[in-house]
Amino acid sequence: MDYQPAVAQRAGIGRYAKMLAAELSKQLSADDSLRLFYCDFRRRAAVPQLPRVSPAPFHALPGAVMQKLWHHLRFPPFNWVAGSADVYHFTNFTTRPLTAGKSVVSIHDMSFARFPQFAERRNLRHLRSGIQRSAKTADAIITISEFSKREIEDLLPAARGKVHVTYLGIGSEFGIASADAVAAIRAKIGVERPFMLTVGTVEPRKNLEFLVDVFERVAPRGVDLVVAGAPGWKCDAILRRFANTRFPEQLHYLRFIPDGMLPALYSAASLFVIPSHYEGFGFGPLEAMACGTPVLSSSGGSLPEVLGTAACVVEGFNAQIWAERALAILSDGSMRARLIEDGILRASGYTWQRTASATLDVYRKVFGS
Repeated sequence: MDYQPAVAQRAGIGRYAKMLAAELSKQLSADDSLRLFYCDFRRRAAVPQLPRVSPAPFHALPGAVMQKLWHHLRFPPFNWVAGSADVYHFTNFTTRPLTAGKSVVSIHDMSFARFPQFAERRNLRHLRSGIQRSAKTADAIITISEFSKREIEDLLPAARGKVHVTYLGIGSEFGIASADAVAAIRAKIGVERPFMLTVGTVEPRKNLEFLVDVFERVAPRGVDLVVAGAPGWKCDAILRRFANTRFPEQLHYLRFIPDGMLPALYSAASLFVIPSHYEGFGFGPLEAMACGTPVLSSSGGSLPEVLGTAACVVEGFNAQIWAERALAILSDGSMRARLIEDGILRASGYTWQRTASATLDVYRKVFGS
């Protein structure tokens, strides 16, 4: 498995690779083994010790150099540096050159193709040039929702017939936090009033400027907004919108929240809001549901599929309509109770155990083909 995302980033694909490897280790048979390849030029990577899993660090060159060699020169073959294997799983959109073995690639979504204006320019060039080749060369493609499967097969004809859906999971740590933990997180972030919450990288696809428009319509009713997420690409205008809100004392931007505090933050929120233009899956709203927080969501990408009727899903981006829905959830006890109950049940169906089991099925199908 290409474990590079897990050592390079905490969220998103990094979390996917880390959690998938951990759960695969529990499901491998006595005849199976898993090797985790990653570049570690400076020898700083921290990789967990897992049963039937062996790390395969590559120290000779930095990861950035290897990525350029694979992308532009298609050299060296991945199996030369990672070692021999029956199946190679490339976890981050594109394959690497192989001279032996079968290949599986995870293409998580096609947001870069549907909304290129929201993508980081360098990443967009890389994906545009590499994704078609990956669709052709991979023996199987894994994606994270039926919506993303349709997108891949629509935009990448070479992928048709070999795309498999393995829904993602949420960690067992996500559940309703204790009253003490909620009080502690409120004190830490300095928020006493009821608040709406959104979690995720600050970048254009998340539609956060629109969320501020919604917030400014509910703020006079004593509702704050908390945005938790590191600055991403093309975020300058978004950060200016945060700074220029008409209610600066009620908008709280948290650039970093330790993972261990997220369950308490979700539990403390009165409403989780996700107004994204496009999501391939959506960790945030499911984690909020697991923590007993109702969710107000856009219909962007896979969100209606993943959240189902357990969220209030709004079509389009009319700030007044969104504000009215938000206030209804905050004030209507029966609606709120129904969303909380349904959300907890919905979130319980997304586990990393299921993800790993479905992924193993793909490996075995490819190996036996």
